[in-house]
Amino acid sequence: MATILLCGVDLFIRGKLEALLPEHRFETSDGVEPPDLVIADIARIDADDVADTYPEVPILGFTNHTDTAGLRRGHAAGFDQVVAKSALFERTHELIDALITSVE
Repeated sequence: MATILLCGVDLFIRGKLEALLPEHRFETSDGVEPPDLVIADIARIDADDVADTYPEVPILGFTNHTDTAGLRRGHAAGFDQVVAKSALFERTHELIDALITSVE
């Protein structure tokens, strides 16, 4: 089980992720332990702040497919993966498993 920190993720998307990934624990605020993965809604956060706060943690950023500036911000900030929101749900296990495995 991995601890996944959600940054700027609304309740609807959190619910979908929890349903798709019941084997993981989701947090919305910093805990004592660093998370195993950060998932960030690029449209609702400052990508550079998230990347600076979690330099040793894999970060998966997502935004709407029409938000090309947001996709670029995620890449520029150094996120490990940046995807359209639709891809987040189409490839959930593939994306999450690859990022969590990369730190083990």
